[in-house]
Amino acid sequence: MEDASVVNIVHYPAMNSLRPDELKESPMIKLHHLNRSRSKRIIWLLEEIKQPYEVVSYQRNASNSLAPESLKEVHRLGKSPVVEIDGLVLPESGAITEYLIERYAPDTLAPAKNSDDYAKYLYWIHFAESSAILPSLIKVYSHGHKVEHESLARYVDQEESNLLEHIEQELAGKTYLVSDKLTGADIMMIFAVELLSLSGKLTNYPYIAAYYQNIGQLPGFQKAQQLEAQYDETVA
Repeated sequence: MEDASVVNIVHYPAMNSLRPDELKESPMIKLHHLNRSRSKRIIWLLEEIKQPYEVVSYQRNASNSLAPESLKEVHRLGKSPVVEIDGLVLPESGAITEYLIERYAPDTLAPAKNSDDYAKYLYWIHFAESSAILPSLIKVYSHGHKVEHESLARYVDQEESNLLEHIEQELAGKTYLVSDKLTGADIMMIFAVELLSLSGKLTNYPYIAAYYQNIGQLPGFQKAQQLEAQYDETVA
């Protein structure tokens, strides 16, 4: 993996609940992380589940911002994030989030399975990588490939407006999306919210803005921000 810039960097999240002897027995989680990508959420998740993990970091190609070919050595689609644990190679942020929470933090990062909140939790996890992210992805793709189409722009703007209204209403009077506590739903949704914030879209949506501000104060999220910057060679 010639273009992997950081290999075998092991992290032990603060306040790890495992004893030293348990740490030796616990399987190491390896995250294949691409700079400036959605895999930052998995760094945050790994900090929250308090398990030791290592990061192999990759840099986007400077010429086209695509992932390097070496990621295809991990999974044939060549995308990030991918985690490896106990011989399992698992891509896709939503699948990774559900799997790791179910295995390591079902009582802290997910609602009870027999509750209505669990259905909402699953909704937000899947919403994050489908409806919520679509307008932003279309904008990024259109800009990167200089695609200009008036009807497409109108569609994206309307979809973005609908999403903002929906998320705003769902966050009214709440600190988190589900169960009044941090869950995998928040970890999955934060990438879409962050993109909307960076594009200046949250000005008229005070509940989303307050939600994002609160997330930004969480130690696990701050650590993920710090580590992502550390792994990103484009950051001066």
